[in-house]
Amino acid sequence: MPESYAKVIVNPVAGSHSVGREWSRISGQLRKAGLSFDYEFTERAGHAIEIARQSADSGYKCLIAVGGDGTVNEVVNGILHSTKPGNAILGIVAAGTAHAFALSLGIAEDYVKACCLLTGQGRAVIDVGVVQCRKQGQTIERFFVNEASVGFPAEIVDAWKYLPNSFSRSLSLALRTITAYKSLATHRNKIVRLCVGSEFESCSSCAVVVANGRYLADGMQIAPHASLSDGLLDIVIIGDVTKSELLKIRPTLYDGSHTSHPKIREKKTTTITIESDEQLLVEADGCIIGESPASFWVIPSALTVVV
Repeated sequence: MPESYAKVIVNPVAGSHSVGREWSRISGQLRKAGLSFDYEFTERAGHAIEIARQSADSGYKCLIAVGGDGTVNEVVNGILHSTKPGNAILGIVAAGTAHAFALSLGIAEDYVKACCLLTGQGRAVIDVGVVQCRKQGQTIERFFVNEASVGFPAEIVDAWKYLPNSFSRSLSLALRTITAYKSLATHRNKIVRLCVGSEFESCSSCAVVVANGRYLADGMQIAPHASLSDGLLDIVIIGDVTKSELLKIRPTLYDGSHTSHPKIREKKTTTITIESDEQLLVEADGCIIGESPASFWVIPSALTVVV
């Protein structure tokens, strides 16, 4: 497979089906940028993993995810589960509803600009996180590139799956915000047991975010001191905050100043384990992947990305 030839993996239902509707424009822009490629549409959840793994095994040197954070996560998992994980680089056209990882990388949300990047020479070698948790009684592992969490953020992600995906991206974002407030009404903090590196503690927590990148969906800078290439995960522990406190904290998430709140702590580590007597949902890169107990660790310099 020629060095310059790419496989473009397109999630047509991403962005409330906007990717499917705009694919002719996106593909035209890729060609205008000078990219040589073929493409394949995903047909179901997990399909991008299969396409990416087979493409990397077949010798494609660049795999481009067209969609949101979930699409990117699947393509990454396909690359890293291939027989040649070090050979393929990841490209991103951020065209889904949420693309926090692209924001963490500094990639434009404008797909015209993103397409132009793909034929440039910019590359970044980044760390990748791994989460091990339970799903349907089985232990599973999943790679993540931006963040993973338990607690309130995972509850919000779980509630999002019931939203219709036939609206525009802007309306979908508005519905996600409304759903987040509804989730807050039913949320309650949980007692969790944490092992951060070699330090153990038990605490009442609203959320524990395991961050590789800095941002969450909607541009929230949840881990302002995180780096994609420092060999560490940034742990943000939101403690026993009340619902009214959480509403006051929300605006500060966009500039990262929430970390000065007395009930919010940051830690850097290579490993963390989260347990609870109650079953907690686990999300990674905006997708629910299982339940607690969950362990997280980092693989330094595991993936090359076009930037």
